[in-house]
Amino acid sequence: MVTNDVGIVQLKHRIMEEVCRLAWDNALTRENLDALPFRLFPGPGASYRCCVYKEREIVRGRIRLAMALCPTPEHESDNIVQVIQPACDDCPISAYSVTDNCRFCMGKACLNSCKFGAISPGDNRMHIDPAKCKECGKCAENCPYGAIVHLERPCKKACPVGAITYDEYGLCMIDESKCVQCGQCIHSCPFGAIGSKTYLVGIIQELLAGKEVIAMCAPATEGQFGEEVTMASIREGLRKLGFSDLVEVGLGGDMVAAEESLEWTQARKEGRKMTTSCCPAFINMERKLFPQIYENNKSETVSPMCAVSRYLKHTHPGCVTVFIGPCIAKKAEAADPEIPDNADYVITYGELRALMRSKSVTFEASEATCQQASVWGKRFAGSGGVAAAVLECMQERGENTDDITLLKCAGGMECRKALALLNAGRLEEDFVEGMVCTGGCVGGPSKHKTEVEITKARTALLEKADKRKILENLENYPMEAFSLRRDGK
Repeated sequence: MVTNDVGIVQLKHRIMEEVCRLAWDNALTRENLDALPFRLFPGPGASYRCCVYKEREIVRGRIRLAMALCPTPEHESDNIVQVIQPACDDCPISAYSVTDNCRFCMGKACLNSCKFGAISPGDNRMHIDPAKCKECGKCAENCPYGAIVHLERPCKKACPVGAITYDEYGLCMIDESKCVQCGQCIHSCPFGAIGSKTYLVGIIQELLAGKEVIAMCAPATEGQFGEEVTMASIREGLRKLGFSDLVEVGLGGDMVAAEESLEWTQARKEGRKMTTSCCPAFINMERKLFPQIYENNKSETVSPMCAVSRYLKHTHPGCVTVFIGPCIAKKAEAADPEIPDNADYVITYGELRALMRSKSVTFEASEATCQQASVWGKRFAGSGGVAAAVLECMQERGENTDDITLLKCAGGMECRKALALLNAGRLEEDFVEGMVCTGGCVGGPSKHKTEVEITKARTALLEKADKRKILENLENYPMEAFSLRRDGK
């Protein structure tokens, strides 16, 4: 993955890879796990942080995350996104700081504008006491030299729902009552202090037990590994790992579009506005911040991931389903008790690559094709893709959609604004497509390449796909045999 946190990603993936190797060898013993931090950071000097002891403590936390545990043994939480506390201590505690531009002037405009006694003269410049500062910003506003800057910590800035706070020591805390599990904070942290639980060990154990493990690749997958790596290439690579087969979740996109289009038709008749159901972070935002919308306006259709999982569990009783994509929130969706028969495991592209390296498996270029979804289902990964597919299904059924108005939201703040308008009764559009990641799933927090690279490769791959219709494609599947409602009924 190409990010601004390459060193962090490399370390995280190396730890996952080592844990996977131990899992393949049935060697996840306490002795081996305790030895891993010393093997990665033998010392005596430090490689990344202030000392080798801190580095080893961070590795211990990441080992626990790699085994789907909270990084601190004393902390029990179902939240997928977690803070590795030893890694979170290098950001400034105070939101406002005095820079070297301070002239230590006689006017002391900053001191005079502060109503909380937070500013006092230091030896060479003014000083802000973080314990007293209320972050009103008056000091920065009044400084004639612009010497006071507002330093918003990157994790907090990235969070679209205000779930990031700090304790008295300045350590990051996640308010789980607000967290929508989008994972935007993970790659924004320049110290790698935030991560997500990983389920590779469980998948390896299922494979070693001889279970029928079927991979489900997100619509965003095409283009993630370049134009030369097709779905057929990915299927072959997964089979080398022991997976029985691969199904593209774009097929689930077709299923969801067909079902959700019926909901849209009914909602139009009732004069009721609706929101889409595919993005789990968007659904979590509704559930936690706008519960009335969650109850009254959201689509009751499952996500494409769940649709394919239910299809596979009907046609392959006893199988284990594994979703692979760029999304952190999908991990939380899979564990949601309100949505039965969902994916058994969810992993990201980076986690998949760590799993592959642990068995020395690579994706090989291929000209072979493997298409199970319409182009409409494949395009669920991009902003506007869900709404376009739903409208396509309505048109395939002969409905006129010219008068339907849509609001397509891509990004956490756009989604929150749309939901606030809907909640206040001020939303003009009929339907809201919500995707918390900018650009849609293609721009997910665990994408493998840059959006530009992915889009270029995706465009080339999708141009090679046939132009089958959505409803025509679904005639090949037992759609009446399993439920597409969230509650499974």
